[in-house]
Amino acid sequence: MTTIIGIKVNNRLQNALYVQEILTNFGCVIKTRIGLHEEINGQCSPKGLILLEIIDDLKAIEIANALCDIEEIEIQQMKF
Repeated sequence: MTTIIGIKVNNRLQNALYVQEILTNFGCVIKTRIGLHEEINGQCSPKGLILLEIIDDLKAIEIANALCDIEEIEIQQMKF
C-alpha cells in the first residue's frame, strides 16, 4: 500500500527546522517529496504544504505522529 501524507506548515519560519529534522530522520522511507508555497508580493508565504509518498505504512504512522508534536502543523493522509 502507498501512503501520501499532506503536511500544512503554518508559521514556516518558526517550524521549518523542526519539520525538516523529522523528515531527514525518515528519509529512507520517503519515496517522493514535493514542497509547495505561495509567494505574496515577492515575499515567501508564512504557510507551506508538503506532500510525501511513503513506502512503509508503519513508518508513515510514525512520521505523522512525530509531526503532530509540532504546533501549527496540520496533517492529512491518503492510502492507495
